[in-house]
Amino acid sequence: MLEINKLSVNYKLVDYKSQNYKSEKKLVKALGPINLSIAAGEIYALIGPSGCGKSTLLHVLSGIIKDYQGQIVMKGEKLNPKLHSIGFIPQNFGLLPWKNVQRNCLLSLKIKGKAIDNPLHERIDYIMHKLDIHLLKDRYPSELSGGQKQRVAVARAFIMNPDLLLMDEPFSALDAFTREEAQDLFIDIWNQYKSTTIFVTHSIEEAIYMGKKIVIMSQSPGAIVEIIDNSLFNTENLRENEEFFKLSSYIRSVIKKGWKI
Repeated sequence: MLEINKLSVNYKLVDYKSQNYKSEKKLVKALGPINLSIAAGEIYALIGPSGCGKSTLLHVLSGIIKDYQGQIVMKGEKLNPKLHSIGFIPQNFGLLPWKNVQRNCLLSLKIKGKAIDNPLHERIDYIMHKLDIHLLKDRYPSELSGGQKQRVAVARAFIMNPDLLLMDEPFSALDAFTREEAQDLFIDIWNQYKSTTIFVTHSIEEAIYMGKKIVIMSQSPGAIVEIIDNSLFNTENLRENEEFFKLSSYIRSVIKKGWKI
């Protein structure tokens, strides 16, 4: 269980018009308060307008942002990247250009100091074959397509078997066909490992496809407007389902009340 209680983030902005701009800093609320409980093994799609704090929330949960107010608890303990295994897939996939696919996939394990035993070897081979990147092991990121980079990033995340998986619009740079293929591959892998996941997107359709629950956020400072239980999650031929379009229309009606994507 991931528990987020009264989470808020403020940024300090410098007013360069002030004569004392070196000492005067203005506090701007960027996020919150956020209250959210996510059961272990669930996937939440987070949707909201640009600048509402979606990425800020992920940066707090990943440990990148340490200055925040509120409490975050996972498995009964304060969320800590040193204690918990946290996978993070940013928009640019986060691959190191000087490491090949194999080494990028194993990077998180190396950072955590995990020994690669036989069961882990089997897991690595299975995931790389499932994502169809096993023949790309010796290639470098510059030699990969956007879809291939995305699959490498997903493989790296699932190989480490994270307690919490954070994804920041990982499919946004892909063309429509590749994006749908990547979504299908991700859900297929996720269904097997059920990592607790928060998936940020700007797309209503993607939120419906990717989220067991859909969290709609307000304009900045981002707060939760509504949480929708998505009964269509994991439905076969979802994109052709009439209920898919009804849910999409409902989400749009919620959006129109307060903000536009």
